[in-house]
Amino acid sequence: MSEIRLYVTTTEVQAGEILDLLSDVFGEEDFAIATTEIDEKKDIWEASVYMMREDEAKVRTRVEEALKTSFPDAKVEREVIPEVDWVAKSLEGLKPVRAGRFLVHGSHDRDKVRPGDIAIEIDAGQAFGTGHHGTTAGCLETIDRVLRSRRVRNALDLGTGSGVLAIAVRKLRNIPILATDIDPIATRVAAENVRRNGIASGITTETAPGLHSTAFSAHGPFDLIIANILARPLIKMAPQLVDHLAPGGSVILSGILAAQRWKVLAAYNGAHLRHVRTIWRNGWVTIHLDRP
Repeated sequence: MSEIRLYVTTTEVQAGEILDLLSDVFGEEDFAIATTEIDEKKDIWEASVYMMREDEAKVRTRVEEALKTSFPDAKVEREVIPEVDWVAKSLEGLKPVRAGRFLVHGSHDRDKVRPGDIAIEIDAGQAFGTGHHGTTAGCLETIDRVLRSRRVRNALDLGTGSGVLAIAVRKLRNIPILATDIDPIATRVAAENVRRNGIASGITTETAPGLHSTAFSAHGPFDLIIANILARPLIKMAPQLVDHLAPGGSVILSGILAAQRWKVLAAYNGAHLRHVRTIWRNGWVTIHLDRP
């Protein structure tokens, strides 16, 4: 059955605002929501929601209802996503990514690993996170910086996706890491990637629908929490996330559009964290905070 993309063409700032609206509407339902830059010079962006054809009518109604007050002139357009082998397609021309000391590469690029590289092998697949998105690369750079400068005894990768960030931490430090996701497919893919990268122990992968899961209290509190999700859920979960952070611990947040960074910072400043650094990549930011 074909997948459908409903989208609105707008500016970068409004795309971020629409992303927030749609995140509120669909919450943790099984619909992917994203923004995409179309033309940097002309500031043309698209805010999209993806669904199967059978869900299109009800999703369109909810999208139009969400937009009508703040964006009454927004035109919801439609694209049918071709049924192709996206795993194979995504590997075409997919080059290794360097971020800090890390080289994230697919199995087709093992020969690109150089002496001194901390190599992480991730093939494009069902779970998000191959290192090519600005949020993942920003997290990798920040992980490298944090682990160079701070003592970290355990870590949490919240919303692990492909598991690339948990793998990165484990390759730098021989510490226990909890990698969780709300999607059981992502959890399974992360576990497969952990094994693919030769990590026999130290990373625990669990499906956890929220921060109330017993997994967090069983493994925490954490010296390092990495959450590469989206701005809206990061803001909502700030108090709970900080509850699982050890004194003196660090938090790395991403999945945040540049225009959304102030709201995220305000939420975590309100939870008594201190801003350390922000990394910018392709319109997205990664924020490092710590607990004094």
